Amino acid sequence: MTQYKFKFRFVRILVIGFFICFMFLPYASGEITQVDSNFDGKMDQWRHMSSNGQIAKVEFDTDFNGTIDQVEYYEDDKQMVKAEFDSNKDGQMDQVQHYGKSGKLERVEKDSRHKGFFDWVEFFNDKEKIIRIEVDKNGDNHADMIQHFNSAQKLTRIDHDTDQNKKIDRWDYYSDEKLIRVEFDTNSDLKPDQWQYFQGLNKIQKVESDTNFDGKADHWEFFDSSEKLIRKESDRNFDGKPDLVENQ
Repeated sequence: MTQYKFKFRFVRILVIGFFICFMFLPYASGEITQVDSNFDGKMDQWRHMSSNGQIAKVEFDTDFNGTIDQVEYYEDDKQMVKAEFDSNKDGQMDQVQHYGKSGKLERVEKDSRHKGFFDWVEFFNDKEKIIRIEVDKNGDNHADMIQHFNSAQKLTRIDHDTDQNKKIDRWDYYSDEKLIRVEFDTNSDLKPDQWQYFQGLNKIQKVESDTNFDGKADHWEFFDSSEKLIRKESDRNFDGKPDLVENQ
């Protein structure tokens, strides 16, 4: 055998061996089944199987444009634990839904403004009713607005971190989804020291202030139905009683 023929046979053996290894490589982690669901001649669904033959992940091209825009993840017994979506079809997943062991929705994360980070998180109870929404406006991985809901899924309170220092400094309270009171922490001691009360369609009715930050109101302002200031009261010696009244 010439040296040339020996080298040729050796190279051919290497190529065949590489091809065989490459062909069986996917089976180390499981098979992938491709599906053309709309029979247009192009694959639009990819089912990834685990090594024990169970579905581990399914990728979808839901609008049949050649790009994956939905991915579902599964654990044992075909239980979906997470689903990802590209809602605006820009090639980036911008919504993730998390499911518990019972298959019920527990949490939804969204890149609501398509800025490249998840800024909106919805939390659900065991009845899949929304109980809380957390919003991260500046992308620091800390919620600067938190919405709270009651068992009827009506808004009851919104917590705000208005200066984005990772401390809540404003609380909005609602009744039947109507604003009734707003509390402010103006000195960053994590306690409210100003209270605004509303009537009708979010019209200011009264403002109370704690000017010495002892936890008690010592200044009051009253407004009429047109939100015109009509009276001021002050407790100058902080004994809990107004000792100065100014009619406007």
